[in-house]
Amino acid sequence: MTALKGNLIFGQSGGPTAVINSSAAGVFEEALKHPDIIGKVYGAAHGIVGILQENFYDIGQEDPEELKLLLGTPSSILGSCRYKLADPAEDDTDYKKILEVFRKYNIRYFFYNGGNDSMDTCDKIAHYLDQQGYECRVIGVPKTIDNDLWGTDHCPGFGSAAKFVATTTMEVFLDSRVYDRGMIIVLEVMGRHAGWLAAATALAQATGYGPDLIYLPERSFDLERMLEDVSAIYAKNNNVMIAVSEGVQTADGRFIPELVSEVAVDAFGHKQLGGAAQVLADYLSSKLKAKNRGIELSLLQRSASHIASGRDIEEAYRVGAESVQAALAGATDVMLAFRRCDGSDYRIETFQMPLSEVANKEKVIPQEWINAAGNGLTAEYIDYALPLIQGEPKQIKVDGLPRFARLRKIQAGRPG
Repeated sequence: MTALKGNLIFGQSGGPTAVINSSAAGVFEEALKHPDIIGKVYGAAHGIVGILQENFYDIGQEDPEELKLLLGTPSSILGSCRYKLADPAEDDTDYKKILEVFRKYNIRYFFYNGGNDSMDTCDKIAHYLDQQGYECRVIGVPKTIDNDLWGTDHCPGFGSAAKFVATTTMEVFLDSRVYDRGMIIVLEVMGRHAGWLAAATALAQATGYGPDLIYLPERSFDLERMLEDVSAIYAKNNNVMIAVSEGVQTADGRFIPELVSEVAVDAFGHKQLGGAAQVLADYLSSKLKAKNRGIELSLLQRSASHIASGRDIEEAYRVGAESVQAALAGATDVMLAFRRCDGSDYRIETFQMPLSEVANKEKVIPQEWINAAGNGLTAEYIDYALPLIQGEPKQIKVDGLPRFARLRKIQAGRPG
């Protein structure tokens, strides 16, 4: 196969994670090893928005040592977005602009690091460029703490977030039991339609320092049934800890915050979640006359690089680097996914998943991994998640605080 020569651009999209920059480092460092094929390596500011606005950075002018520090730097170093491309059959304005920019800068390799919506963006762009006869290798690089990307065993970002959630749950458990008066704790964890992350509280439960009850979006939520569960445990132990996914819904399709008020909607039509913990805590307090705390982990669970999973960091870097290798070998319109290998020791391999099979699909927790009562997890989930939180973060410290990467972010086309 004749080498496709040209420039490369990489963008980050959606919610940040503790290891999304590890994937960026993997893409950048691998791409910079091939100057005979890849002339320039660019980083798009705020994902697809930066491409549309011709706002991106020349990564080749960055200090290589700063790029290495990306492995210990959380959040999206290039900036992110939640910009939804229209169906090109209805409105191809953005696609025409993307093609114009790609031609202007001779972009022949496009990598987009994100979740479900980002894979849809990749797929649409890949098809449009192909229809226009413009040769460009388009690769989706997986990322999401929600762990809900279809086709992959797990997603970079999930292991680190799960480790934070499980550890924080253990710490809250101990903190909530120091007084002689009982308390009801409701811990709210991210997860819209898939409960993978809220289920990580079961890792804490397995140590003896976890929630009594866990409620996930994979099962309809019954407020009165929860009250019965809580009442029985509180009467017996004088303490109750509940973990709930922000996306749990009642049988009639209402999210918990909708039980008390209307909720906003984002650009993708997703209802803005958050607040379930306090709604439930207030409800239980009014019924049981007990002291309560509603704790929403919110942004804290996304970018907790200080307690990231070492394995997650390594895999995020690997999938970034191998995405470049796949593109150089001719792959396009695919996402690199993980497959867990057989055997008692944990090991994964990557494979190419067509973006059309990934886009806008969600992977949820198997029903058989949820207990019969719908308020806890089985051992299968523990066996699945435990290997993903192993290893310590690779983070340089200065005066006891993390030293994050400082990129120069030199605009493309401008002198260094």
